[in-house]
Order: sequence, then structure tokens, then C-alpha cells
Amino acid sequence: MHKHHNGLKTATLFGVLWAVLLGIGALVGVWSRSGSPILIFAALGVAVTFYSYWNSDKIALRAMQAYPVTEEQAPGLYQIVRELSQRANQSMPRIYISPTQSPNAFATGRDPKNAAVCCTEGILQLLDARELRGVLGHELMHVYNRDILTSSIAAAVAGVITSVAQFAMFFGGGRDRNANPFALLALSLLAPFAASLIQLAISRTREYDADEDGSQLTGDPLALASALNKIEGGVRAAPLPADDQKLVNASHLMIANPFRGGAGLQRMFSTHPPMADRIARLEQMAGRQIGQ
Repeated sequence: MHKHHNGLKTATLFGVLWAVLLGIGALVGVWSRSGSPILIFAALGVAVTFYSYWNSDKIALRAMQAYPVTEEQAPGLYQIVRELSQRANQSMPRIYISPTQSPNAFATGRDPKNAAVCCTEGILQLLDARELRGVLGHELMHVYNRDILTSSIAAAVAGVITSVAQFAMFFGGGRDRNANPFALLALSLLAPFAASLIQLAISRTREYDADEDGSQLTGDPLALASALNKIEGGVRAAPLPADDQKLVNASHLMIANPFRGGAGLQRMFSTHPPMADRIARLEQMAGRQIGQ
């Protein structure tokens, strides 16, 4: 059982997300007098989810222009990943490096046997071996916890909700002259907004989970806390371009938000929890370990 009950939180958030989808589907069905729109969009969502899930490693690695490295080229990186994989009794993932000075890392792949770990050149220069081990423990747990599948499903359901809401706005009142135009407008705006917030909440919950599970794998939560503190400063100094849609699509996989930090609404719509909260949780976890 996770200390913060993140598994239960994720299940609850998914339940709310599906409730929004079913609710909007029912309303569109009433207004259009047909259940076919929700079925069509659901089928499209499943198809997109399957493609992105099956090719998640290729999509993310291509976005970061990552290249594979051998053990001779990156012996320290291989040593850490091999040790953690063996400790978790999992397969050794493929290892890549991204040629960017912005410090970050991610792991992706549909399952542990088809996983890939990628570090940027910036993070390899910024962190020491202990901190890098903490980061890689976090990233490997995303794969072991099947978070790629979780995020793919959440994105697909949110996409279906957005598509159905847009359909309702443009076509929902076509067959039902009694349809309230203000209700249609509210539906088209609020449903996608709610779906996006739930999707982001799921992503943030999985980040907390990977922090906790990764620290249990390494046995060193303070190493990850130290790494996150350095990464936050490094990203501020060398952020990735936020106008590159390929990077935006892959950003949720990374250990830290790779773009320049914002405030207000910009932070609210971040796929990552506030770094200060993550570090505080890790420090509390270390304190509990010392007290045991």
C-alpha cells in the first residue's frame, strides 16, 4: 500500500473521467437522437490510444532526437540501470541519450521488456552518480507501474470527451430544436476543461507514485530530492522550446516539466506537481526511514 494511496486516487480519477464521458455521451445522444456519435468517437479514441501506446517509445525518443548508446559509450549509466533492473527483477531496458543541455530524463515503452530509458546530456553533466541513480529509479518505476498505459488511456478518454463536446456544439441541436444553446455552449467548454484537469491530476498522481516507488527501489529518497532541486534550476536556465508540439506531447513523460516555469493557470495546467511538494514528500519519506 502506498503511503499516499496513489493507486486509489488514480482509480477514483479514472472513475470521474469515465463518468464525464458517459454523461456527455448521454446528453449528445438525447440531443442528436442517436447513440452513434459517442460510439464513433470512442472507436477513434481506442485506435489512437492503441497506436500511441504501442509506439510510445519511438514517439518520445524521436521527439527528443535521442540516440542509442552502448555500454562502452556510457558505462556508468549502464551500471546504474542494470543494478536497478536486477533489484526490481525486471528486464534491462534500452538506453538512449538526448543531445540537449536541458537536464531531464524519461523512461517509456509499453512494458518492461520493451522499455527505453533516456537521459539528456544536460542531466548527465549536472548530477552526480547518486542523484542520477535516484532519477533512474523514478523513471524505471513509471515503466514497472505501467504508467505509459495509464497516461495513454487518460489522454484518449479526455480526447474523446473533447471531440464529443465539439460535436455537441456544432451538431447537437440540429435535430432537437428544443436544445438549449447556452447548455450546448457550456457543455462544449466545461466538459473538455474538466477532462483536462482530471487527466492532469492523474499525471501528477503518477509522478508522486514514481517518486515514492523509485525511492523504495533505490533506498535513497534524499538522492532524488537533491536531483530534483538541481534539475529545477537547470531547466530554468535551459528550458526546452514550448512551441515545439512534439516536445509538448512528450513532456508528460519527463521527470520535470521541461519548459520555463509559469504561474497561475500555467502551473495549474502543468503535468507535473510542484517541485517543492515533491521534494518535501521525499524528505518526509527519508525521515520515516530513519525513524524505523
